Amino acid sequence: MEQVLDLLVPGAVVAAVFLVGLFVGRLLVRTPPAPEEILSDARIEAQRILARAEEEARAKAEAYRDREEATLEHRRVEMGSMEERFVQRAATLEQRSANLAQREEMAIERERIATEQIAEAAMAKEEARLELEAVAGFDSNAAKAELLQKVEDEARRDAMVLVRDIESRAREEADRRGRRILATAIQRMASEVVAETTVASVQLPSDDMKGRIIGRDGRNIRTFEAVAGVDLIVDDTPESVAVSTFDPVRREIARLALVRLVEDGRIHPTSIEEAYEKARAEVEQSIRDAGEWAMLEVGITRLHPELVTLVGRLRYRTSYGQNVLNHLVESAHIAGMLAAELGIDPTEAVRSAFLHDIGKAVSHEVGGSHALIGAEIARRFDEDPGVVHGIEAHHNEVEPRTLTAVLVQAADAVSAARPGARREALESYVRRLEKLEDIAQGFDGVEKVFALQAGREVRVVVDPGALDDVGSKDLARRIARKLEHDLQYPGQIEVTVIREYRAKDYAR
Repeated sequence: MEQVLDLLVPGAVVAAVFLVGLFVGRLLVRTPPAPEEILSDARIEAQRILARAEEEARAKAEAYRDREEATLEHRRVEMGSMEERFVQRAATLEQRSANLAQREEMAIERERIATEQIAEAAMAKEEARLELEAVAGFDSNAAKAELLQKVEDEARRDAMVLVRDIESRAREEADRRGRRILATAIQRMASEVVAETTVASVQLPSDDMKGRIIGRDGRNIRTFEAVAGVDLIVDDTPESVAVSTFDPVRREIARLALVRLVEDGRIHPTSIEEAYEKARAEVEQSIRDAGEWAMLEVGITRLHPELVTLVGRLRYRTSYGQNVLNHLVESAHIAGMLAAELGIDPTEAVRSAFLHDIGKAVSHEVGGSHALIGAEIARRFDEDPGVVHGIEAHHNEVEPRTLTAVLVQAADAVSAARPGARREALESYVRRLEKLEDIAQGFDGVEKVFALQAGREVRVVVDPGALDDVGSKDLARRIARKLEHDLQYPGQIEVTVIREYRAKDYAR
């Protein structure tokens, strides 16, 4: 308190002095009073101001002291309250510590009792196990092994059932998806149906032209047939002459030569030879044009010139009435669509399907399967190994090892089997299939025979009790030799002997 007064009193004195000085200054400015009067008034005024300042300072100091005393009293009360609370908390902690110690003792006691009970239970269990082993006559390890064996057998049986169900569902799903993909590709493929024959007809301006074609004593017709290698049929058909041969290239050359001769009107041995040479050159050019057209049609830009020529020659080659070049183009489109449906790059599949029957262009000159011949030709002209394999495996002369080979097989089958693609005399077709089945049915141990693939495959189901695996192989060989001896057919016939053994039992 005294320090506060020491600070306030000097300030009040300074303020009083300042006011006195100000007042004296004003008096001096107004009228110049006498010096004595000025000093007396200033002294009085200063005393009065000083007294007032002291009173104000004393009042403020007392108010400040009162506030400080009240604050100190309040703090003393709070400290007392906090001390009481601390005492209560300490008592509570002591009580809790005592309770915890008591609980710890109880837990230790319970643990000791539980340990003793567990030990007693283990001893009782061991005694019971020994008694059971003595009564049963074998120990627990043997019982455990037997139980595990039973569980393992049941698990293996359940796993086999599950695997069988999964495989069955997978086969069904694969078959369904395969049918959908093939159906989609076939629906997208729109091809014209062309019927090829072995006879070409040439229209004549009049029946008088027939006499010129025959010539004096048949000289012209004999020369034409000798040069062209065809049969020229001049019959009663009005204003028409037929050119007949099994070779479509020779037939086309002869037809063009005869058309030129008819247009020219001069028919004699020399003109026949000249017309034939011109027609042959024109057909060769058309062969190259056909190969280039086929490449453009399927979108192939790079192909060896010799392969282009061989492909073009297939324009004049037929298989069961189906034009082989059109079949290649159609197969390439189908293979590309199948590859697109499967989500793979169609380039290799399209190329392989486009070249898969290339061997038919020279198969009449070289002996052997056209698939293997075509693969050798493609290999000779540096085709990709995947394309070569697709060619050689499309008739299963080589086991298919790639997806491309399977796609080529599917595309070839779809193109050849679609309605109207190929034709054959129905009566001879039925007789040939019946003959195939009758020959295979005549062997001992045969239960069923099925002729498939237009007579190109024979599947024989045998009695598993009558023949073993070795006997099945021998049966396939004997049936193949019998077919070779008794039948005449183009290409080859695959003989497949199926021996299936089934074990059955019934749960009662």
